[in-house]
Amino acid sequence: MKIIRLVFCFFIVFNSAIAQKPVRIGIAGLSHSHVIPLLKNLDREDIQIVGIAESNTELSTRYAREFDIDDKLLFESLDLMLEQTQPEGVVTFTSIYEHLKVVQLCAPKGIHVMIEKPLAVSNDHALKMAKIAQNFGTLLLTNYETSWYPSNYEGYEMIQNGELGELFKIIVYDGHKGPQEINVNNEFLDWLTDPILNGGGAVTDFGCYGADLITWLLKGEKPISVYAELKQYKPNVYPNVDDDATIVLSYPGMEGIIHASWNWPFNRKDMHIYGKTGYIFIDDAQTIRYRLDEKSKEKTKRIDSSETSFSDPFTFFAAAIRGKIEISPTDLSSLEINLTVVEILDAARESNRTGKKIYLSR
Repeated sequence: MKIIRLVFCFFIVFNSAIAQKPVRIGIAGLSHSHVIPLLKNLDREDIQIVGIAESNTELSTRYAREFDIDDKLLFESLDLMLEQTQPEGVVTFTSIYEHLKVVQLCAPKGIHVMIEKPLAVSNDHALKMAKIAQNFGTLLLTNYETSWYPSNYEGYEMIQNGELGELFKIIVYDGHKGPQEINVNNEFLDWLTDPILNGGGAVTDFGCYGADLITWLLKGEKPISVYAELKQYKPNVYPNVDDDATIVLSYPGMEGIIHASWNWPFNRKDMHIYGKTGYIFIDDAQTIRYRLDEKSKEKTKRIDSSETSFSDPFTFFAAAIRGKIEISPTDLSSLEINLTVVEILDAARESNRTGKKIYLSR
């Protein structure tokens, strides 16, 4: 837990500094329902929401009433919101296709951007976004729910300490019953099931989690090849996109497998990590099970979330904007890791189309 405790100490210092002057944050888009936890908690000390850009005025008005948001914060276009409010950073909850436009508008103004996963709809978009952000020296981060799971960091530390031996296989499971089945709002469902706006179905929505975690656990290493099969188990519900994806990532001496689906019997974000001498099962945000040698019995450990500040992406983004933390190229949210994530997803779609392994550029 040394890594977590150190980060926690840093965040205590940083949060105190940030609280003295909230970071000015704008919101781009409201159609992604992951924005709702932020809307429920706008009265914060670390950030100040200065504007919300959403072209669907019915949606923005509805949320303004539901979450008691001042109408003065609402704008119908992102460029107008940026001009009138001058945020330091923008958090993005649009369709995946629109991520490129957000960066195109923000980066030239020196405005940092945090994207709700995944980074981009395609490798072409991702590379354009990266070039723009790098040219203007702005942050371009990607947020995942699993980036704030203490259990993932506990597993990472055990791997780095050699407690499993040499890594052999990582299997990541992500998904739920399906967006329609769990009754996501129509504004979200419309683009989530659009092959252009989302880049696919479950392969994009949940395949990105596994690609992010595996790449992070391997310290940014790219797979040699990607092989994938995308299925439509519910074509009557999702006629235009896949609802299940199995993605196999091949590395020297090991394999990563991603099971992303809109067909699980319940919500899940869990991971099995196997080494040559032991394993770790990361069951949820706080629970791991592990067995470290043949003679030992499996043990269960709960990681207290109060030990770490890895629970809020917006505090993290604010600290990064103020330069209180430095984003490493091998961080879960980093541009470098997430360029690889998008490359993996692109290769998965191409593999499914051709029926062949796709070899990635090294």
